[in-house]
Amino acid sequence: MRDTRIPLRTGAAPALLLAAAAVAAATATATAAATAAPAAGGTASAAAGPDFQYVGQDDRVHGLTAPKGCVAAEGGGSRAVTNHTRGTATFYREPGCAGAPVERLGPGTVTQVRPYFASVRFPVTG
Repeated sequence: MRDTRIPLRTGAAPALLLAAAAVAAATATATAAATAAPAAGGTASAAAGPDFQYVGQDDRVHGLTAPKGCVAAEGGGSRAVTNHTRGTATFYREPGCAGAPVERLGPGTVTQVRPYFASVRFPVTG
């Protein structure tokens, strides 16, 4: 009987499996963050997603919908930040938006805030 198995290159398969695992983990994290958004101080919005997102020091994606005033950065904010609010987000290393601002991020902007932030102030509009 003839062997009809297809040879598999050992270098490519692990890389593909790792990439697939990373995509699956990112999808699960984003889904969990979207369902946890109301607990983080926002309102759930399945269609549009959070207005403000960041990756925390806990390696989780955190999101807020329609944030106003001073908001604690749950999970310790660091790394990628996306501001889809209508106002400027001002980042502070101290809780309660205390001390000097370390970064300001205008509407529609994505950036890195390093090394971390503990709170963010958003404009309060009527």
